[in-house]
Amino acid sequence: MERGPITLIEKIISWVGSVPSLILHTIIFIAFFALSFSGFLSWDLMFLILTTIVSLEAIYLAIFIQMTVNRHAQELEEVSEDVEDIQEDIDEIQEDLEEISEEEGEEVAAEEERKRRQMITLETLTKDVQRVLTDLEALEQKG
Repeated sequence: MERGPITLIEKIISWVGSVPSLILHTIIFIAFFALSFSGFLSWDLMFLILTTIVSLEAIYLAIFIQMTVNRHAQELEEVSEDVEDIQEDIDEIQEDLEEISEEEGEEVAAEEERKRRQMITLETLTKDVQRVLTDLEALEQKG
């Protein structure tokens, strides 16, 4: 519901800052001065009307602009909160990646340790088999 008036206010502010608005305001001022020059309107009354209109317009524009600034500040705050949430998510992902990396490193280290033990066992078995073969050859030569 609030979005409707904000959009209208933004349209008004946008229009007031446009070339057609400049042209319309210029025509209105020229018309008021023309009315005073032609005698249809006294100078005092013309200045009173113009001053009142310009003052009211300035007041409303200031209010509209402040409303727009407030809305943009709110949107920036929301974006800031979203950025903080995203940063927290990135930090969590980074921690998860570090944990995975550590676990993977531990798994690699454990695998290397297993292979090292297997090599030691294989070397021990190879030496034992060579000793048994040597003992068998010695037994064959005696026999």
